Amino acid sequence: MNTITTKTTSLARQVLQALLDEVTLTPKPGLVDLRSRGAHQDLNWALMCHSACALQPVFQAMADAGAAIDDDDALRQRIGAIGRDGEAVMMAATGGVNTHRGAIWALGLLATAAAQLDARGDSLAPQAVAARAGALARLTDRGAPGATGNKGELACRQYRVGGARGQARAGFPLVLDAGLPALRAARARGDNETTARLNALLAIVASLDDTCVLSRGGVDALLVVQAGAATVLAAGGAGTRAGTRALLALEAAMLELNVSPGGAADLLAATLFLDSLEEGEQHGKA
Repeated sequence: MNTITTKTTSLARQVLQALLDEVTLTPKPGLVDLRSRGAHQDLNWALMCHSACALQPVFQAMADAGAAIDDDDALRQRIGAIGRDGEAVMMAATGGVNTHRGAIWALGLLATAAAQLDARGDSLAPQAVAARAGALARLTDRGAPGATGNKGELACRQYRVGGARGQARAGFPLVLDAGLPALRAARARGDNETTARLNALLAIVASLDDTCVLSRGGVDALLVVQAGAATVLAAGGAGTRAGTRALLALEAAMLELNVSPGGAADLLAATLFLDSLEEGEQHGKA
């Protein structure tokens, strides 16, 4: 195995680990975790893990493309095709259930960008990887269908929000400006890793116009979810007694509304992936 293949294999494994860490994080309001299905009837922890593992070769293929193709337009066309094939892999693995469509888009772009930067000898700092992924996302995928009919796409049009594509094209601002800072702040004050990751999720939820929430509950539900997440953080985060009470209240409200912040979950996985890249760079320099 050559050096490039070793690196892209490592990137695909880091993506898989981020997806597994996201779904295993417990307790997450409205989302699948180790306790429950959240607000989902067709998902569970085992299915999400099975889907993530089935997608590892897809992320490997995207990273391989990033390492091998230096022309951005050619690379964009290639990873667009890989992503569409990846959705078919996901559907075959899950019996037609959408487990990771948003993650294929977000984590695929980030893995591609990281591989491209690494092949060029550039930094894999979160800002650099996110910026490179954003530049790729803004390029036209000429093989993409004009409309897919997916719930997220419909919600973007109905509510005039950017959704996952908007976040990617902007260079993942909520990952850089909400998820990662909350993760690091919680660690710095001595919170355990579970609490730090929950606070990162909540920081994203508090600001994201989540199309998963909008498609199920509309604007009113989104405002409830955003305000609830902000309340947990204002109470000191998920690691405090007041924060725990607020988190349980948020979960109850989300289950009552039958909404789930799936878009925020994808961005949490992106946060964890970029965090793992930065940690690897720091160890490499040590």
